[in-house]
Amino acid sequence: MSNFKELYESKIKGDLMKELGYKSIMQVPKLEKIVINMGVGEGSHDVKFVEAAEKDLELITGQKAVVTTARKSIAGFKLREGQPIGVKVTLRGENMYNFMEKLIKVSLPRVRDFRGISTHAFDGNGNYTLGIKEQLIFPEIEYDNVYKIRGMDIVFVTTAKSNEEALALLKAFGMPFKG
Repeated sequence: MSNFKELYESKIKGDLMKELGYKSIMQVPKLEKIVINMGVGEGSHDVKFVEAAEKDLELITGQKAVVTTARKSIAGFKLREGQPIGVKVTLRGENMYNFMEKLIKVSLPRVRDFRGISTHAFDGNGNYTLGIKEQLIFPEIEYDNVYKIRGMDIVFVTTAKSNEEALALLKAFGMPFKG
């Protein structure tokens, strides 16, 4: 069992129940899934970009990545329906907790000039989106093997009903928020 899952079950659940004033343990918010999305704009013209992004994402998460395609044609972007435009991975269960632990304890501290992450990236429904500028912060990625440096969005989907509940949950896991 992952350290973060144990931490959630043994400590975080009880603490949040007291902090948020719940009567039932089932009301306590929990992490449902983590979705990692990597946009590949040039992928519509060259498949190598998509394959490289797919390989990077699979190395980072340890799970097969899914190629996302354009839903409709946009002439201004020279984009046709069905062309590959990105890759994504949805993590749940053990993989999700392992990835979150690696992100908080290893990857985020490797970011240059890191002063914490913003508390303003919640969507109002208890989900948090974290943007990362380059995939090099993950220890699995070797600089020499990178085809192109690109960023990614990491979305933490929780069962929280509000931003405040989700913030309390992510803080309990040790997310390095500013202030």
